[in-house]
Amino acid sequence: MKAPASLKNKVAIVGVGESDIGRVPNMTGLGLNAQAAKRALDESGLKVSDIDGVLTAYSFTEPYFMLGSVICEYLGIKPRFNASLICGGASPAVMLKHAAEAIAAGQAETILVCAGENRATGQSRDAAVAALMAVGHPYFEQPYGASIPGFYAMIANRHMHVYGTTREQMAQVAVNTRAHALLHPNAHMKKPLSLQEVLDAKPIADPLGMLDCCLISDAGGAFIVTSAERAADLKAKPVYLQGIGEFHTHEHLMCAPSLTEFGAVESGRVAYQMAGLGPQDIDVAELYDCFTIVPIIELEELGFCKPGEGGAFFAEGHARIGGKLPVNTHGGMLSHAHAGAAGGLFGIVEAVRQLRGGLGERQVQDAEVAIVHNEGGILSSHCTVILANAKG
Repeated sequence: MKAPASLKNKVAIVGVGESDIGRVPNMTGLGLNAQAAKRALDESGLKVSDIDGVLTAYSFTEPYFMLGSVICEYLGIKPRFNASLICGGASPAVMLKHAAEAIAAGQAETILVCAGENRATGQSRDAAVAALMAVGHPYFEQPYGASIPGFYAMIANRHMHVYGTTREQMAQVAVNTRAHALLHPNAHMKKPLSLQEVLDAKPIADPLGMLDCCLISDAGGAFIVTSAERAADLKAKPVYLQGIGEFHTHEHLMCAPSLTEFGAVESGRVAYQMAGLGPQDIDVAELYDCFTIVPIIELEELGFCKPGEGGAFFAEGHARIGGKLPVNTHGGMLSHAHAGAAGGLFGIVEAVRQLRGGLGERQVQDAEVAIVHNEGGILSSHCTVILANAKG
């Protein structure tokens, strides 16, 4: 297969922002996106009139069909490049790729990428449960009561059976991310979490309990992408795209080629090749963690440990700040925030902040290169991003 055209050093992220997070009953999903976008613009020193491209994802709480156009309308932007993109949780990283490709092709110069919704206060419990059922195949999965937690529980059970991954190792993922979230001033979760609390939490889908599952938050996030040349003249320190790759293996779990091997291997291979880097060059990782089994699999597929060793990596403390490879230094979707596509977008925001430095106790020492991995569906769509604080 022919390698994609290189995007290395062609674009940079020049502003990031996140809305208020948690339960924010006074704001709509559009309002959360607008707040995050304004904070990203303020950080970059850019104005709304400087934006000529907008990318957004989807919303379960807003009733709009053309969400990208609605975001533009809401913010007062009249772009020449605009779309709403749906790759599930992989959408933010894929939007970064589309933004970089558009800028490299001359279709736009400065693109706002945003996502989020008021998922905690903008929908009822019944609506939230219905959304969890919607991912299953409408003819061959949904009629049997399958749900998103149930699908990921199947994957967790298979990983445990094949590799010996334990319930305790998965629980350590939640403990790890909560410890990091406590260092983040805007994280949804503020209370320390013990291993025993995770193990004793309400069962959801065996072997997953309540604290193995991501949050439901009100939250919005945004970042701004522009050419590397223009980035040099802006207020905020630019963070440069070094490599990016995507790969899609299925939509419905019944069609997945495997329950232990997924598309992060291929998306990671493309990103590493484009960047001219490997796992040994990465200083910090922001990995999608909708359920505790997921970052274990991603660690393995992205080459940071062998298959079956991801659980031990977390249990032995290697993923903590100060460890071999700090993972989800903002708290991830398990403890920082999750609101639709905003969950994965916050991983990009955190990577940019880590590479800029100055985060106090949360700062990874000497962080120069970061990897972000977003996945969507049931480990269906994958996009791997490698960022650096200088041109490689």
